[in-house]
Amino acid sequence: MGFKCGIVGLPNVGKSTLFNALTQTAAAQAANYPFCTIEPNVGDVAVPDDRLEKLAQIAGSKEIIPTRLTFVDIAGLVRGASKGEGLGNQFLANIRECDAIAHVVRCFEDGDITHVEGKIDPVADIETIETELMLADLDSVEKRVINLEKRAKQNDKEAKETLDLVNRCLVLLREGKPARLAEVSADERKLFNSLGLLSSKPVLYVCNVEEASAENGNAFSEQVAARAKEEGAVAVVVSAKIESEIAVLPLEDQKDYLDAVGLTEPGLNRVIRAGYLLLGLVTYFTVGPKEARAWTIEKSTKAPQAAGVIHTDFEKGFIRSETIAYEDYVSLKGEAGARDAGKLRLEGKEYVVADGDVLHFRFAN
Repeated sequence: MGFKCGIVGLPNVGKSTLFNALTQTAAAQAANYPFCTIEPNVGDVAVPDDRLEKLAQIAGSKEIIPTRLTFVDIAGLVRGASKGEGLGNQFLANIRECDAIAHVVRCFEDGDITHVEGKIDPVADIETIETELMLADLDSVEKRVINLEKRAKQNDKEAKETLDLVNRCLVLLREGKPARLAEVSADERKLFNSLGLLSSKPVLYVCNVEEASAENGNAFSEQVAARAKEEGAVAVVVSAKIESEIAVLPLEDQKDYLDAVGLTEPGLNRVIRAGYLLLGLVTYFTVGPKEARAWTIEKSTKAPQAAGVIHTDFEKGFIRSETIAYEDYVSLKGEAGARDAGKLRLEGKEYVVADGDVLHFRFAN
Protein backbone atom coordinates (compact mmCIF):
# COMPACT_ATOMS: atom_id res chain seq x y z
CA MET A 1 0.00 0.00 0.00
CA GLY A 2 1.75 3.13 -1.21
CA PHE A 3 1.08 6.66 0.01
CA LYS A 4 2.57 9.70 -1.70
CA CYS A 5 3.25 13.12 -0.23
CA GLY A 6 4.18 15.72 -2.83
CA ILE A 7 6.73 18.39 -1.90
CA VAL A 8 5.61 21.68 -3.45
CA GLY A 9 6.46 25.35 -3.18
CA LEU A 10 7.75 28.32 -5.12
CA PRO A 11 11.20 28.00 -6.75
CA ASN A 12 14.22 28.42 -4.46
CA VAL A 13 12.46 27.69 -1.16
CA GLY A 14 14.51 24.57 -0.39
CA LYS A 15 12.26 21.80 -1.79
CA SER A 16 14.99 19.82 -3.50
CA THR A 17 17.42 20.32 -0.62
CA LEU A 18 14.76 18.93 1.69
CA PHE A 19 14.04 16.03 -0.66
CA ASN A 20 17.74 15.17 -0.91
CA ALA A 21 17.96 15.06 2.85
CA LEU A 22 14.79 13.00 3.14
CA THR A 23 16.01 10.32 0.80
CA GLN A 24 19.73 10.74 1.61
CA THR A 25 20.49 10.99 -2.07
CA ALA A 26 21.61 13.71 -4.44
CA ALA A 27 19.04 12.71 -7.04
CA ALA A 28 17.28 16.05 -7.03
CA GLN A 29 19.24 19.09 -8.08
CA ALA A 30 19.23 22.03 -5.72
CA ALA A 31 20.56 24.71 -8.03
CA ASN A 32 19.75 28.38 -7.53
CA TYR A 33 17.42 28.86 -10.47
CA PRO A 34 13.76 28.05 -11.21
CA PHE A 35 12.77 24.68 -12.70
CA CYS A 36 16.01 22.90 -11.92
CA THR A 37 13.76 19.92 -11.11
CA ILE A 38 11.98 19.22 -14.40
CA GLU A 39 10.84 15.66 -13.68
CA PRO A 40 9.45 14.70 -10.28
CA ASN A 41 11.88 12.78 -8.12
CA VAL A 42 10.44 10.00 -6.01
CA GLY A 43 11.95 8.63 -2.83
CA ASP A 44 10.80 6.22 -0.13
CA VAL A 45 11.73 7.10 3.43
CA ALA A 46 11.46 5.08 6.63
CA VAL A 47 8.92 6.39 9.13
CA PRO A 48 10.76 6.92 12.46
CA ASP A 49 9.12 4.83 15.19
CA ASP A 50 10.93 4.04 18.45
CA ARG A 51 8.37 1.33 19.20
CA LEU A 52 9.72 -0.95 16.49
CA GLU A 53 13.19 -1.20 18.02
CA LYS A 54 11.75 -1.97 21.47
CA LEU A 55 9.61 -4.76 20.04
CA ALA A 56 12.63 -6.18 18.19
CA GLN A 57 14.72 -6.17 21.37
CA ILE A 58 12.07 -8.06 23.32
CA ALA A 59 11.50 -10.65 20.58
CA GLY A 60 15.18 -10.97 19.66
CA SER A 61 14.34 -10.17 16.04
CA LYS A 62 17.24 -10.51 13.62
CA GLU A 63 15.93 -7.83 11.30
CA ILE A 64 14.01 -4.56 11.75
CA ILE A 65 11.85 -3.39 8.82
CA PRO A 66 10.17 0.03 9.25
CA THR A 67 7.16 1.15 7.30
CA ARG A 68 7.79 3.70 4.58
CA LEU A 69 6.29 6.83 3.09
CA THR A 70 6.86 8.11 -0.45
CA PHE A 71 7.83 11.73 -1.05
CA VAL A 72 7.69 13.27 -4.52
CA ASP A 73 9.84 16.32 -5.26
CA ILE A 74 7.77 18.46 -7.63
CA ALA A 75 9.35 21.35 -9.52
CA GLY A 76 8.61 24.88 -8.32
CA LEU A 77 5.23 26.38 -9.10
CA VAL A 78 4.95 30.03 -10.07
CA ARG A 79 2.15 32.56 -10.41
CA GLY A 80 0.12 31.59 -13.49
CA ALA A 81 0.80 27.85 -13.21
CA SER A 82 -2.92 27.12 -13.55
CA LYS A 83 -2.73 28.73 -17.01
CA GLY A 84 0.40 26.82 -17.98
CA GLU A 85 3.02 29.33 -16.85
CA GLY A 86 6.41 27.85 -15.88
CA LEU A 87 5.54 24.33 -17.07
CA GLY A 88 2.53 24.63 -14.77
CA ASN A 89 0.29 21.99 -16.38
CA GLN A 90 2.94 19.32 -15.98
CA PHE A 91 3.60 20.20 -12.35
CA LEU A 92 -0.10 20.35 -11.47
CA ALA A 93 -0.56 16.87 -12.94
CA ASN A 94 2.24 15.60 -10.72
CA ILE A 95 0.50 17.04 -7.64
CA ARG A 96 -2.78 15.41 -8.67
CA GLU A 97 -1.13 11.98 -8.36
CA CYS A 98 -0.18 12.58 -4.71
CA ASP A 99 -2.29 11.84 -1.63
CA ALA A 100 -1.17 14.90 0.35
CA ILE A 101 0.93 18.03 -0.05
CA ALA A 102 4.01 19.05 1.93
CA HIS A 103 4.19 22.76 1.18
CA VAL A 104 7.71 24.06 1.75
CA VAL A 105 7.71 27.74 2.65
CA ARG A 106 10.78 29.96 2.68
CA CYS A 107 11.18 31.41 6.18
CA PHE A 108 14.77 32.69 5.91
CA GLU A 109 16.56 35.64 4.39
CA ASP A 110 19.62 35.13 2.21
CA GLY A 111 20.78 37.67 -0.36
CA ASP A 112 22.64 34.95 -2.27
CA ILE A 113 19.46 32.97 -2.95
CA THR A 114 16.97 34.78 -5.13
CA HIS A 115 13.25 34.72 -4.41
CA VAL A 116 11.00 34.43 -7.43
CA GLU A 117 8.65 37.11 -6.02
CA GLY A 118 11.52 39.39 -4.98
CA LYS A 119 10.65 39.45 -1.26
CA ILE A 120 10.38 37.13 1.76
CA ASP A 121 6.70 36.80 2.68
CA PRO A 122 5.74 33.21 3.59
CA VAL A 123 2.00 33.86 3.89
CA ALA A 124 1.94 35.52 0.45
CA ASP A 125 3.90 32.54 -0.93
CA ILE A 126 1.32 30.16 0.53
CA GLU A 127 -1.49 32.17 -1.04
CA THR A 128 0.26 32.17 -4.44
CA ILE A 129 0.46 28.38 -4.50
CA GLU A 130 -3.01 27.91 -3.04
CA THR A 131 -4.51 30.31 -5.61
CA GLU A 132 -2.99 28.38 -8.50
CA LEU A 133 -4.34 25.09 -7.16
CA MET A 134 -7.80 26.58 -6.64
CA LEU A 135 -7.87 28.18 -10.10
CA ALA A 136 -6.95 24.84 -11.68
CA ASP A 137 -9.71 23.16 -9.65
CA LEU A 138 -12.26 25.82 -10.57
CA ASP A 139 -11.54 25.32 -14.25
CA SER A 140 -11.79 21.55 -13.81
CA VAL A 141 -15.13 21.44 -11.97
CA GLU A 142 -16.82 24.12 -14.09
CA LYS A 143 -16.13 21.98 -17.15
CA ARG A 144 -17.86 18.99 -15.53
CA VAL A 145 -21.06 20.69 -14.40
CA ILE A 146 -23.02 20.69 -17.70
CA ASN A 147 -22.44 16.99 -18.33
CA LEU A 148 -23.25 16.10 -14.72
CA GLU A 149 -26.46 18.16 -14.82
CA LYS A 150 -27.52 16.41 -18.01
CA ARG A 151 -26.93 12.96 -16.51
CA ALA A 152 -28.57 13.93 -13.22
CA LYS A 153 -31.77 14.90 -15.09
CA GLN A 154 -31.77 11.35 -16.50
CA ASN A 155 -31.84 10.03 -12.90
CA ASP A 156 -28.22 8.87 -12.92
CA LYS A 157 -27.68 8.32 -9.18
CA GLU A 158 -23.88 8.68 -9.25
CA ALA A 159 -24.13 11.83 -11.37
CA LYS A 160 -26.55 13.35 -8.83
CA GLU A 161 -24.21 12.56 -5.94
CA THR A 162 -21.18 13.85 -7.85
CA LEU A 163 -22.99 17.04 -8.90
CA ASP A 164 -23.90 17.74 -5.27
CA LEU A 165 -20.24 17.43 -4.25
CA VAL A 166 -19.06 19.52 -7.21
CA ASN A 167 -21.52 22.29 -6.38
CA ARG A 168 -20.31 22.35 -2.77
CA CYS A 169 -16.74 22.71 -4.01
CA LEU A 170 -17.73 25.39 -6.53
CA VAL A 171 -19.18 27.57 -3.76
CA LEU A 172 -15.90 27.38 -1.84
CA LEU A 173 -13.62 27.85 -4.84
CA ARG A 174 -15.56 30.89 -6.05
CA GLU A 175 -15.10 32.38 -2.58
CA GLY A 176 -11.34 31.78 -2.82
CA LYS A 177 -11.40 28.85 -0.40
CA PRO A 178 -9.80 25.41 -0.99
CA ALA A 179 -11.98 22.38 -1.71
CA ARG A 180 -10.62 20.57 1.36
CA LEU A 181 -12.88 22.81 3.49
CA ALA A 182 -15.98 21.14 1.98
CA GLU A 183 -18.12 19.25 4.47
CA VAL A 184 -17.97 15.65 3.29
CA SER A 185 -19.42 12.63 5.10
CA ALA A 186 -17.51 9.36 5.52
CA ASP A 187 -19.79 7.74 2.93
CA GLU A 188 -19.04 10.51 0.43
CA ARG A 189 -15.28 10.53 0.96
CA LYS A 190 -14.38 8.01 -1.76
CA LEU A 191 -16.43 9.83 -4.41
CA PHE A 192 -15.06 13.19 -3.24
CA ASN A 193 -11.47 11.93 -3.56
CA SER A 194 -12.24 10.64 -7.06
CA LEU A 195 -12.80 14.24 -8.20
CA GLY A 196 -9.00 14.64 -8.07
CA LEU A 197 -9.12 18.24 -6.89
CA LEU A 198 -5.73 19.71 -6.07
CA SER A 199 -6.98 21.96 -3.29
CA SER A 200 -8.83 19.06 -1.65
CA LYS A 201 -5.60 17.38 -0.58
CA PRO A 202 -4.49 17.71 3.06
CA VAL A 203 -1.58 20.13 3.51
CA LEU A 204 1.47 20.15 5.78
CA TYR A 205 3.42 23.42 5.90
CA VAL A 206 7.18 22.90 6.17
CA CYS A 207 8.86 26.10 7.36
CA ASN A 208 12.42 26.17 6.02
CA VAL A 209 14.37 28.42 8.42
CA GLU A 210 18.03 29.44 8.81
CA GLU A 211 20.26 27.23 10.97
CA ALA A 212 20.01 29.44 14.08
CA SER A 213 16.20 29.05 14.13
CA ALA A 214 16.08 25.29 13.54
CA GLU A 215 14.91 24.47 17.06
CA ASN A 216 12.28 27.10 17.79
CA GLY A 217 11.56 28.80 14.47
CA ASN A 218 11.47 32.55 13.79
CA ALA A 219 9.04 35.38 13.11
CA PHE A 220 8.39 34.07 9.58
CA SER A 221 7.58 30.54 10.74
CA GLU A 222 5.28 31.97 13.43
CA GLN A 223 3.23 33.59 10.66
CA VAL A 224 2.92 30.22 8.94
CA ALA A 225 1.99 28.49 12.21
CA ALA A 226 -0.79 31.05 12.75
CA ARG A 227 -2.06 30.46 9.23
CA ALA A 228 -1.98 26.68 9.75
CA LYS A 229 -3.90 26.99 13.00
CA GLU A 230 -6.65 28.97 11.27
CA GLU A 231 -6.99 26.21 8.69
CA GLY A 232 -6.76 23.33 11.16
CA ALA A 233 -3.53 22.32 9.40
CA VAL A 234 -0.04 21.50 10.74
CA ALA A 235 3.23 23.44 10.42
CA VAL A 236 6.68 21.97 11.06
CA VAL A 237 9.95 23.91 11.40
CA VAL A 238 13.15 22.59 9.80
CA SER A 239 16.40 23.92 8.44
CA ALA A 240 16.87 22.18 5.11
CA LYS A 241 20.56 23.17 5.18
CA ILE A 242 21.14 21.44 8.53
CA GLU A 243 19.11 18.42 7.45
CA SER A 244 21.14 18.05 4.26
CA GLU A 245 24.36 18.10 6.32
CA ILE A 246 23.03 15.54 8.81
CA ALA A 247 21.84 13.24 6.03
CA VAL A 248 25.34 12.60 4.64
CA LEU A 249 26.88 11.81 8.05
CA PRO A 250 27.34 8.24 9.30
CA LEU A 251 24.65 7.32 11.83
CA GLU A 252 27.17 7.21 14.68
CA ASP A 253 28.14 10.85 14.00
CA GLN A 254 24.65 12.27 13.63
CA LYS A 255 23.93 12.49 17.37
CA ASP A 256 27.08 14.53 17.99
CA TYR A 257 26.09 16.90 15.18
CA LEU A 258 22.57 17.26 16.56
CA ASP A 259 23.95 17.98 20.03
CA ALA A 260 26.26 20.62 18.57
CA VAL A 261 23.37 22.49 16.91
CA GLY A 262 21.02 22.07 19.89
CA LEU A 263 18.56 19.57 18.38
CA THR A 264 17.26 16.37 19.96
CA GLU A 265 16.39 14.71 16.64
CA PRO A 266 16.53 15.54 12.93
CA GLY A 267 13.78 17.94 11.91
CA LEU A 268 12.99 15.56 9.07
CA ASN A 269 11.70 13.03 11.59
CA ARG A 270 9.00 15.54 12.46
CA VAL A 271 8.24 16.12 8.77
CA ILE A 272 7.89 12.39 8.07
CA ARG A 273 5.73 11.75 11.13
CA ALA A 274 3.56 14.78 10.37
CA GLY A 275 3.13 13.61 6.78
CA TYR A 276 2.17 10.17 8.01
CA LEU A 277 -0.48 11.58 10.37
CA LEU A 278 -1.66 13.98 7.69
CA LEU A 279 -2.55 11.04 5.48
CA GLY A 280 -4.62 9.49 8.28
CA LEU A 281 -2.32 6.50 8.62
CA VAL A 282 -1.61 4.20 11.56
CA THR A 283 0.94 1.45 12.14
CA TYR A 284 0.60 -2.12 13.30
CA PHE A 285 3.43 -4.58 13.92
CA THR A 286 4.32 -8.20 13.27
CA VAL A 287 7.06 -9.47 15.54
CA GLY A 288 9.09 -12.67 15.70
CA PRO A 289 12.63 -14.07 15.88
CA LYS A 290 13.15 -13.52 12.15
CA GLU A 291 11.98 -9.90 11.93
CA ALA A 292 10.10 -7.07 13.58
CA ARG A 293 8.14 -5.21 10.95
CA ALA A 294 5.89 -2.16 10.81
CA TRP A 295 2.92 -2.06 8.43
CA THR A 296 0.93 0.95 7.24
CA ILE A 297 -2.86 1.05 7.12
CA GLU A 298 -5.46 3.79 7.06
CA LYS A 299 -7.32 4.62 10.25
CA SER A 300 -10.46 2.53 10.81
CA THR A 301 -9.11 -0.43 8.80
CA LYS A 302 -10.58 -3.75 9.89
CA ALA A 303 -8.45 -6.80 10.63
CA PRO A 304 -9.00 -8.71 7.32
CA GLN A 305 -8.00 -5.66 5.26
CA ALA A 306 -5.00 -5.06 7.52
CA ALA A 307 -3.96 -8.65 6.89
CA GLY A 308 -4.34 -8.04 3.16
CA VAL A 309 -1.56 -5.44 3.32
CA ILE A 310 0.84 -8.32 4.00
CA HIS A 311 -0.66 -10.63 1.37
CA THR A 312 -4.00 -10.81 -0.43
CA ASP A 313 -4.34 -14.48 0.63
CA PHE A 314 -4.33 -13.36 4.27
CA GLU A 315 -7.41 -11.24 3.64
CA LYS A 316 -9.24 -13.83 1.55
CA GLY A 317 -8.74 -16.62 4.07
CA PHE A 318 -8.85 -14.52 7.24
CA ILE A 319 -10.03 -16.42 10.32
CA ARG A 320 -8.91 -14.25 13.23
CA SER A 321 -6.06 -12.10 14.50
CA GLU A 322 -4.13 -12.71 17.71
CA THR A 323 -3.84 -9.18 19.04
CA ILE A 324 -1.67 -7.61 21.72
CA ALA A 325 -1.62 -3.86 22.45
CA TYR A 326 1.89 -2.38 22.16
CA GLU A 327 1.95 -1.27 25.83
CA ASP A 328 0.99 -4.78 26.99
CA TYR A 329 3.59 -6.42 24.75
CA VAL A 330 6.34 -4.21 26.19
CA SER A 331 5.28 -4.26 29.86
CA LEU A 332 4.76 -8.05 29.85
CA LYS A 333 8.01 -8.72 27.96
CA GLY A 334 6.56 -10.27 24.84
CA GLU A 335 3.91 -12.63 23.51
CA ALA A 336 4.27 -15.33 26.17
CA GLY A 337 3.92 -12.85 29.01
CA ALA A 338 0.92 -11.19 27.36
CA ARG A 339 -0.74 -14.57 26.81
CA ASP A 340 -0.17 -15.62 30.44
CA ALA A 341 -1.63 -12.32 31.67
CA GLY A 342 -4.71 -12.66 29.48
CA LYS A 343 -3.71 -9.70 27.32
CA LEU A 344 -3.59 -11.64 24.04
CA ARG A 345 -7.00 -11.20 22.43
CA LEU A 346 -8.61 -13.14 19.59
CA GLU A 347 -10.25 -10.64 17.27
CA GLY A 348 -12.56 -11.35 14.33
CA LYS A 349 -13.48 -9.77 11.01
CA GLU A 350 -15.11 -6.67 12.49
CA TYR A 351 -12.15 -5.66 14.66
CA VAL A 352 -10.75 -2.22 13.82
CA VAL A 353 -6.98 -2.34 14.12
CA ALA A 354 -5.53 0.19 16.57
CA ASP A 355 -2.26 2.06 16.15
CA GLY A 356 0.51 0.03 17.76
CA ASP A 357 -1.26 -3.35 17.75
CA VAL A 358 1.04 -6.36 17.56
CA LEU A 359 -0.79 -8.86 15.34
CA HIS A 360 -0.49 -12.46 14.28
CA PHE A 361 -3.00 -13.50 11.62
CA ARG A 362 -4.66 -16.90 11.31
CA PHE A 363 -6.00 -17.68 7.87
CA ALA A 364 -7.22 -20.62 5.80
CA ASN A 365 -5.16 -21.63 2.77
